[in-house]
Order: sequence, then C-alpha cells, then structure tokens
Amino acid sequence: MSWREGYIAVDWGSTNRRAYSIDPAGRVIARLEDSKGVLSVAPGEFDDAAAEIREALGDRAMLIAGMAGSNRGWREATYVDCPADAQALGAAICWIETGRVGIVPGVCRRGPGADVMRGEEVQALGAVAAGLMPGDGLICHPGTHAKWIALRSGQIDAFRTMMTGELFAVLRDHSILSAQMVGDVVADESFAAGVADALDGADLLASLFGIRARHLLGGGRSDARYASGLLIGSDVRTALDGQALGGTVALVGAPALCALYSAALGQAGTVGRVIDGEAAFLAGIRRITEFL
Repeated sequence: MSWREGYIAVDWGSTNRRAYSIDPAGRVIARLEDSKGVLSVAPGEFDDAAAEIREALGDRAMLIAGMAGSNRGWREATYVDCPADAQALGAAICWIETGRVGIVPGVCRRGPGADVMRGEEVQALGAVAAGLMPGDGLICHPGTHAKWIALRSGQIDAFRTMMTGELFAVLRDHSILSAQMVGDVVADESFAAGVADALDGADLLASLFGIRARHLLGGGRSDARYASGLLIGSDVRTALDGQALGGTVALVGAPALCALYSAALGQAGTVGRVIDGEAAFLAGIRRITEFL
C-alpha cells in the first residue's frame, strides 16, 4: 500500500487521540477525536484501539505521533538526535507493521542539557512545511511542560522544556500558597506585574514566597494571576535569552494559554503569533510520509 494513495494520521497523546483520514491530495476526508489517550489503554490492548480507528476511518496505512511511542504507549520508539528533520524522523519510524503501521520517533538532546519530546516535533516541522512560520525561527508549545523549539534551515536545531504549567498546578493545589491561588488566570494588571518582575530578573523562588508574605500583610494583588505571570515571565525570559528581540514566536496550544504567553512575549518586546496546530500536525505527517 502506497502512502501516496492516502493514509490515516494519528495524534495520540496521553489523554486524547485525534485521527484523520487523508486522501491522495492531502485533504482531510474524515476524522475521529476522543478521550482514549494512551493512559486509558491497557497494555496489550493497543491493537484493538488501533482497530477502532480503522473501523471509523477505513483500512489504510497509519502513521502515529505522540505518546503512543512512549514507554507507556503501544511500543517505545527511539529518539532522533538534534538536529532533526522530517527525513531523519522517517528513517527512524518504529514499525508495528512494516510499511503499513508506524510510530514517529521523538527528538532528543543528549549531554548536560538533556531533553526529550514526543509529538511537538511533528508540529514544528509541519509549521515550516505548511508555510505557517519561517524555516529559521522559534516555536513555543505552552502547556504542562512548555516546549521551546529553535528551527534552523527547516530543521529542529535545539529545544528546551520548561515545567511551567506543572509547577503552577503544584503551587495551586499542593503548596502553602493554595489558599491564595484561586480564580481564573487572565492577562490583567496582576499577571502583567508578575511578568514584569520576572523579566526584570526577580528571584523566582523568593518572589513566589512573597505571595504568602503579601497575604499575611494585607496585600490585595490577585495572587494566582501574579504567580502565573511570574512563572510564564520566567519561562519567556529564559527562552528568549540570546534571541534577537523584536521578532515573532509561533505559538501552538490552547487559546487561553497562548493568550497568556502572547501577552508575556509582548512585554518582552516580541510578538507571539498563534498558528493552527492541527494544520501544522497534518503538514508534518504528510512531509514525513514523503520519505517512507
């Protein structure tokens, strides 16, 4: 079966999966989206889970990206070292069924700055392939573990993961600050104050405890929003270190979170532009299939 005859592209994450039936012209002709992420599939049941996708979308070749290739997924796919492009990913596909069902490998950095990712690499390369961002640029995937990916000449040249979202959740739910970390986070004055302090080089750990101190001393700042601004501002400051200000960072993720990152980037003198994550994913998978 030739990939040029059409295929199924699957973005299989920890909690959700999205599958698309692609025709020979690269158009989406059918789709499946549900909450059957890899964490909800028991070991030994991935064959059946994949069969559900085929039942919905047709008996076609299938290329899968994301956490299905983790050690908790269908089968562990190896990591490709940076710098990485679509050809390198295609050459390292983990085949469940040779030439017909494969899992895209993740990308890694080894050594003192060791880092790994699965899934974001397809969107990053696809964003370039689809013309959503230039071949030289920075793309950010905000989330529990924010990914900042530097692209050079259309390749993933380097990347860095920040535990920004997870740290915010821990502070909100399991720390001495929990009682003050209430309400939705929006880019208001309190959020901007946190971003400003972070960009000015404030000590992150001391500034976080300052939330507690202000509460005890009668401070009136919206602490959840300030804390979010402080964390995202620290994230942005680190990611932009050494980058030329005044440029544009592509953002892929949930709209509300991208809005917060865009606001923080604006305070840092950089434009955050949200791009279509689904379009980037589909373009990345299509580009990889050209090397299969």
